[in-house]
Amino acid sequence: MSFPETLKLPKKLELEKARLKPGETALLVIDVQNDFANPSGKLYARGAEKIIEPIRNLIGKARRAGATIIYTQDWHVKGDPEFKIWGEHAVAGCWGAEIVEELKPLEDDVVVRKPSYDAFYSTSLDHVLRARGVKTIVLTGLLGNICVLCTAVGAAVRGYGLAIP
Repeated sequence: MSFPETLKLPKKLELEKARLKPGETALLVIDVQNDFANPSGKLYARGAEKIIEPIRNLIGKARRAGATIIYTQDWHVKGDPEFKIWGEHAVAGCWGAEIVEELKPLEDDVVVRKPSYDAFYSTSLDHVLRARGVKTIVLTGLLGNICVLCTAVGAAVRGYGLAIP
């Protein structure tokens, strides 16, 4: 059997709405911080402020359903080697490293500070998720082609189910 030269896909893919168990689900909000989401930020992603309201709505729905809410913060110390690639950003304790005001975590939310693109690398994230019985992660945040992507891969190789709205 040979591979067809042209793949024929349906014009519209219908997906059944995902039914997630809140007690086994975590909403993971990746790096919605001032340095990335605010026009004054050091690594501002043009248009990033447009995702804040949809993420706030998603957080509200997840919270009302009883899912675990986890935020990540890109978090670096002065002189971090990553600065050679991206320049200084998300420096520990500085305005740029803070989660944007509109999405500030509540007391019961979890905040994971991470030194790298993948939120699982050198953090307690996997331990936190397993301790809470989480099996599925709903992943959102910044930036889709860097930290969200790397975290999605990190979750998948650890056996978590993924939903990316």
